[in-house]
Amino acid sequence: MSQGFRFLCVLICAHTSSIFPWTIIIINQILFKIDPGKQTSDMQYPKQYLYKRIVLAKLFIDGNYSENINLNNISHEAIFSKFHFIRLFKKIYGKTPHQYLKSVRIEKAMELMNKGVPVSKACFDVGFESPSSFSGLFKRYIGITPSEYFISRQKINLQILKEPVSFIPGCFSHKHGWT
Repeated sequence: MSQGFRFLCVLICAHTSSIFPWTIIIINQILFKIDPGKQTSDMQYPKQYLYKRIVLAKLFIDGNYSENINLNNISHEAIFSKFHFIRLFKKIYGKTPHQYLKSVRIEKAMELMNKGVPVSKACFDVGFESPSSFSGLFKRYIGITPSEYFISRQKINLQILKEPVSFIPGCFSHKHGWT
């Protein structure tokens, strides 16, 4: 009986995104009571379910990067302890959740500045609390200050308006002087 129940649990985890994590915990507790002789390694969550929880936490970061979120919010979203969550996230994505959040914020700020949004507005729009911390982090990640990046993007945007064909990679007509 417990094998069929365990199989049902795995099927639910693999094919349902709306199942609540506490449901799986209850199912595991029932399974353990049915067959208490099983070792705990046999009662572990399916790996696919663990990955789903980490991916959901990553999507939470992607959707809420501009908010004041911290490790408690993110690990709560994945229903893990903070320390276990950090280990799993880093194992899967190669960086800690905080490092990932910073990189997402920098990328989103770059997108905003590419559209002509001023540096200070981009800084606050992506969730940084001070322009100086944003500037230092931006320089560490990108290699130039946000102001230098903004100015260089403005120049490129002006050149694109003047001569758009030159910005098409491998443009045949531009290579042969037809424009």
